[in-house]
Amino acid sequence: MPAPSPASGKAPVRTIKKYPNRRLYDTATSSYITLAEVKQLVMAAEPFVVRDAKSGEDLTRSILLQIILEEEAGGAPMFSEAVLANIIRFYGHAMQGFMGAYLEKNVQAFAEMQAKFAEQFKGASPEVLTQFMSLQSPFMQGLMGGYAEQSRALFSQMQEQMQKQTEQLFGAFGLKR
Repeated sequence: MPAPSPASGKAPVRTIKKYPNRRLYDTATSSYITLAEVKQLVMAAEPFVVRDAKSGEDLTRSILLQIILEEEAGGAPMFSEAVLANIIRFYGHAMQGFMGAYLEKNVQAFAEMQAKFAEQFKGASPEVLTQFMSLQSPFMQGLMGGYAEQSRALFSQMQEQMQKQTEQLFGAFGLKR
């Protein structure tokens, strides 16, 4: 693992180079790694960037999408065909920018909810977890209610941003409400 930088106290961003033969080279370990090992970096929340070895172009998003594709193809997919089709429909749509931000904030809120749950039930027996995972339990109702409220608030923020941008656009053309 790279040493923390003295200025920030954080580990520097790990650089992975992608070569034309599709091999990934981890500069921190001076070795070739697999996509599964890149996934492990993601799971460990270790900051990294994937760069094209020749051009230096940032390929991180492409590699992350490749990991998602492999995960979706094997085992139990997270996204239904309907969800994927709806996501595709937002590309090129006026709402594309808002949708990306909305999804990002919702996934972050869900991850925070999951972390609270994990902290609350650290070391609990499988029976206790099964009981609490029931949507009938007050704890789960409160947790899901909090998540739903956060999601509603994010959607309201998105609507307000859209309204402001629309008013600015109309104002630029001399049109008023």
